[in-house]
Amino acid sequence: MDSRPAAATGRERALTPLANTWAHIRTSQFWMVAVALFLRVGWIIVGHTYKFKATDNNFGFGWEMGRIAAAIASGHGFSDAFGAPTGPTAWEPPLYPYLTAGVFHIFGIYSRASAFVLLSINSFFSALTCIPIFLIARRVFSEKVAVGSAWTWGLLPYAMSWCTRWVWETSLSALLLAVILWLALTMEDRDGLQPWLEFGLLWGIAALNSPVLLAFLPASGLWAWYHHAKRRKPSLAGVVLASVVFVACLAPWLVRNYQTFGKFIFVRDNFGAELRLGNGNGADGTWMQYLHPTQDLYAMRQYTAMGELAYVAMCKRQAVDYIEADYPRFAVLCVKRFVYFWAGPPRLSQIWWLAQTKNSLFLASSVLAFWGLGRALRRHKRGAWLLFWLILLYPAIYYVVYPGQRYRHPIEPEMTILGVYVLTEASRKVP
Repeated sequence: MDSRPAAATGRERALTPLANTWAHIRTSQFWMVAVALFLRVGWIIVGHTYKFKATDNNFGFGWEMGRIAAAIASGHGFSDAFGAPTGPTAWEPPLYPYLTAGVFHIFGIYSRASAFVLLSINSFFSALTCIPIFLIARRVFSEKVAVGSAWTWGLLPYAMSWCTRWVWETSLSALLLAVILWLALTMEDRDGLQPWLEFGLLWGIAALNSPVLLAFLPASGLWAWYHHAKRRKPSLAGVVLASVVFVACLAPWLVRNYQTFGKFIFVRDNFGAELRLGNGNGADGTWMQYLHPTQDLYAMRQYTAMGELAYVAMCKRQAVDYIEADYPRFAVLCVKRFVYFWAGPPRLSQIWWLAQTKNSLFLASSVLAFWGLGRALRRHKRGAWLLFWLILLYPAIYYVVYPGQRYRHPIEPEMTILGVYVLTEASRKVP
């Protein structure tokens, strides 16, 4: 006989459907994405983040990408990266400006409707990232870590900030990198040519969205090939197919650049200018914003008079001359940029403690990720070394150029997984 009080038994029966519902929701990728998207779009509406300031002639609405998108939607083609009629450009990669131009064409150039739609699209990319986060964490660690990581990404206010405030490719880059990582991890389990086709296609899209992501391509490709071949599965045809698809994705844009500028340009051409913004007289490890053509009238006149390629080449020469003049000084700057990338760059705030608090939290998330990565490597977790190569390779270019808080975001899904893994392991030891 059941000796429990009838009231207690009744409460348990009433709670059972609720518990079952929660058990389903907590592991449901649909609900993870739905809740994350609801929160992000809700914040866009409540916070009025779609109301960009027009005092700077709408430059804060997408910056260079917004300017190029406006030129495309106005019928001037991929041009005018800074607003003035300066002609064709390759300052930015093409994918996100064309996406923005499509929205401008339908909802109006620099309109609030366009801003809301673009931020909602970014929010969808960010919310969708919950799925590869869940799949990666479950494969490398456990379902408990997977659930915690995906919901942390979905609910954490910081993870929402870039997609709800910036019209930029950042959230799409985070999604693409997470999907590529998951595909590389699972390549060994899949047969045939389809996974290789997907691999080449995703990397082609990623390159057209943000070429800096390609720093992870060699490691992910070698990982996929090695673990596929380790199981004695044919890989040569797959590698060739992935390479062909990757090149085919880039080819139209590379041809456009060659026809437009008369020389080979790999996706974008502004590396020399970016290098100069981090290396020159007055360099302190941060972005020398005051030298940018949008901030410096003299630089804008040089850009307009010389043309984009000549201007970028001049900036590159200046930066290289500065580096070669004092290598120890450059090494110190690189160390500073490493620190700023992971701990947050110096920032100004009217409230004296706010900047320190934000950077402390930023640093704490980096420490948790490093701690989780080290623990995963020591415990020989499946896929831990691929996470190591991602954390090592992706940020390297920013140690040479200059760091920014936004630049860390494409690898923050993986950092979230590693941080939740550490916290999960710690909770197991608490009695």
